[in-house]
Amino acid sequence: MRLGVLGGRAVLVRGDRAADVRWASKGRLPTDPMILLGEWPRLCEWAARLPDRAYDITVDPTALGAPVPRPRQVFAIALNYPPHAAEAGFTPPDEPLVFTKFPACVTGPHTTVALPAGKVDWEVELVAVIGRETYRVSEDRAWEAVAGLTVGQDLSERATQLRGKPAQFSLGKSFPGFGPTGPVLVTPDEFTDPDDLEITGLLNGVAVQHDRTKSMIFPVPELIARLSAVVPLFPGDLVFTGTPAGVGNRMDPPRYLTEDDELVSRIEGIGEIRQRFTAVQP
Repeated sequence: MRLGVLGGRAVLVRGDRAADVRWASKGRLPTDPMILLGEWPRLCEWAARLPDRAYDITVDPTALGAPVPRPRQVFAIALNYPPHAAEAGFTPPDEPLVFTKFPACVTGPHTTVALPAGKVDWEVELVAVIGRETYRVSEDRAWEAVAGLTVGQDLSERATQLRGKPAQFSLGKSFPGFGPTGPVLVTPDEFTDPDDLEITGLLNGVAVQHDRTKSMIFPVPELIARLSAVVPLFPGDLVFTGTPAGVGNRMDPPRYLTEDDELVSRIEGIGEIRQRFTAVQP
């Protein structure tokens, strides 16, 4: 199942067609995707019986919104791919390095982002979406807590991120528009192996990041288990799972996002999100 959002309304997406959840369910299921995530098992059971004729809306990909527009919690993981840890000058961590992106930064898949002053960098990431209230789940049961996967960009203003001793990450990663996600949420059963997906980031058509998610030091089930061992997770919470090597601040010389750049973030079996950039107006 592929869940999207059009005009603020939850839709199921199949190819270039969509079914409006509330209309197709004759009002039995809600329009709001956040409320719908709280009824995830009911949605999945209903969607499995939905006939093809219900997909009666033509989807314009640029019209899709964030599949999870108002998450309660947004977690993010640093240095979760060994080559990225190496390019940053660190050994792979022994346990997940967790920070947050504030929920106000979350946006949809096709956006224009105003660049703040500083050094804005890119980080393509697989994002796991929680589908049920979860606390202290075991790793072998953790996929049961995941509603689906989506594509994310952990856009990062490095000057703010690395300011201070020790540095703090969250503000530098939470400027407006710094959490684009989408284009849809895809349930784990749609993948041959949800732990092994090709992940690619392109800047102006050139691949700058490329790996497979099986390279992650801490895969999705382990992250869910470790996070839920400390805090309850709620339907719609997002977990940005880390980025592969190839970020701009580790290039020689460093390369940061500028006006008119186009960033495409793509994950196998999910799709792609696309961002363009403008300068902040004085």
